[in-house]
Amino acid sequence: MAKAVLGLGSNQGNPKENLDRAIEALSALGQVKEVAPYILSEPEGYDAQPDFVNSVVILSTPYKPADLLKKLKELETRLGRVPTFRDGPRVIDLDILFYDDEEIFDTDVMLFVPHPRLAQREFVLKPLSYLLPDYVHPLFQRSVTQLYRELMRKKGKVTCKIL
Repeated sequence: MAKAVLGLGSNQGNPKENLDRAIEALSALGQVKEVAPYILSEPEGYDAQPDFVNSVVILSTPYKPADLLKKLKELETRLGRVPTFRDGPRVIDLDILFYDDEEIFDTDVMLFVPHPRLAQREFVLKPLSYLLPDYVHPLFQRSVTQLYRELMRKKGKVTCKIL
């Protein structure tokens, strides 16, 4: 079994309920080991949309990375996600942040692990810091806590809050 760390987000319908449903559905892909607190975050990239509810989960899964990505995309569709545009509104978003300590660059299935924008996203690092504060990013060789502090210094203000 592999340890997959997944990021979850929603800003359509009832976002908290959407995350609850997604976490429940993830049990079909393995065992959900831990769930971070839900946070409220401002949208990034495209501002003219509602705030997001985000979280992070640790999933123990038998699926290989590309297969897990495929299953996550199928799950997003089953939960009501309709394709829009990059950084646009969504019922649910499921991303692989980490997969064991692997580094994956697979352009065939568009899978990049660790997630390439993870260190730039407060809405990922904040909940991640509750579950894996000392986990060392395999590429940056800095802990989640260090990455979060560096980002907060750059941003100069906190834009996410615990729900």
